[in-house]
Amino acid sequence: MKLSLGKWLLPLYVALALVFLVTPIVYVIIYSFNNSRRNNSIWNGWTLENWLGVCDAQGICEAFGTSIAVGLVATVIATVLGTLLAIALGRYRFRGRSTTSLLLFLPLATPEVVLGAGLAAQFLAVGVPKGFWTIVIVHALFCLSFVVVTVKARVASLDPSLEEAGRDLYGSAKQVFWRITLPLLLPGIIAAALLSFALSFDDFIITKFNAGQVTTFPLWIYTKKTPPAEANVIASAIFILAIVAVVIAQLAAAARRKRLGITR
Repeated sequence: MKLSLGKWLLPLYVALALVFLVTPIVYVIIYSFNNSRRNNSIWNGWTLENWLGVCDAQGICEAFGTSIAVGLVATVIATVLGTLLAIALGRYRFRGRSTTSLLLFLPLATPEVVLGAGLAAQFLAVGVPKGFWTIVIVHALFCLSFVVVTVKARVASLDPSLEEAGRDLYGSAKQVFWRITLPLLLPGIIAAALLSFALSFDDFIITKFNAGQVTTFPLWIYTKKTPPAEANVIASAIFILAIVAVVIAQLAAAARRKRLGITR
């Protein structure tokens, strides 16, 4: 009988990786029910008061609302500009195309502390006061590269014959774009937008350099020696909502495939 390492080593590795990834999330969810007063790192029993009074911690809901607002505005800006750039880089040949691609990919390899400090220096040089809109600008610039990478991959996978068929049916350039190109790019655009929002909402280093007196949710958490249980409540709620959204999207896609008779 031959001993095959792959039959048990790979499942063991996958199981350990899942445990490693899921353990912090489980910890956050459990400690959102902790009956804590000052120190949320020590378990003091179960309670629902943290969920019922999530805004009792001073400034937490204001900081959370600021992060949501910044994330939404920055995501819209980065997604629109990134989609246009991805289409241009993926479909057209023009002078400076390679240089543009290089400059767009540089933020992906640049440490956030360098990017945050550099942008803060630029705002200081031109006399722009730091606040909500400086955070939006730096987040949009930071997320732009991720949008271009994501949408450009979708552009490269499109079948040009579909757009040619639209033009053969006397569709104008605008009609072909809105009725054929954009719907085909939509999954990539949605993925890029979700990634941008997650990066914006989670960012601390770049935000710290450019926030001024504005406090976002990550900044609020890092000002606390021990984040209160209410912070775990918000984090748990976001995670649960994300899981529910993914499940609903998968069920809707499965129902659509079943209705259209598509099998996998």
